[in-house]
Amino acid sequence: MILDVALALAARQGLEGLSIGVLAEQTGMNKSGVFAHFGSREELQLSVIREYHARFEAEVFFPAVREEARGLPRLEALFERWLRRVSVEIDSGCLYISGAVEFDDRPGPVRDALATMVRTWQQALERAIQLAIDEGHLRPDTDAAQMLFELHGLALALHHDARFLRLPGAVERARRGFARTVAAYRHLP
Repeated sequence: MILDVALALAARQGLEGLSIGVLAEQTGMNKSGVFAHFGSREELQLSVIREYHARFEAEVFFPAVREEARGLPRLEALFERWLRRVSVEIDSGCLYISGAVEFDDRPGPVRDALATMVRTWQQALERAIQLAIDEGHLRPDTDAAQMLFELHGLALALHHDARFLRLPGAVERARRGFARTVAAYRHLP
């Protein structure tokens, strides 16, 4: 329950907006009770990052891996689930993206944890791209790192256009961008 409230607060106010006092107020607990769970504001932030990542994996990564065949079907499922997740977060915000803005130039454990989680997600996508190459769904000369960059760019653009600019149709534009990216790399026998 405490982490649910903390995640909602971080989504609205950023990781820097989290504090033991605000969390105690929002949960109806006293500060010492919340402090006993986390020990410090930094540990609270790290706990929120870990919980966000666990939920992201449970919603986006694990179902796609379980339900889809290796190669392009899995890559398509990963990207579609990611788009759906970003679509839901339009009103609340993506902790990976907002955290990157907050902590991009601030060294320390919170930045390191965020960067590790984003790299973990990017590595999973890059593996899915490589599997699509290995399965013959994408051209053998496909640069997996380049394709990853392009797909990640689509998600960032979606978040920017949908959340910041409130432009309608951003999700569909991201889907069309994905289809064009895949078409550019698709292996044609």
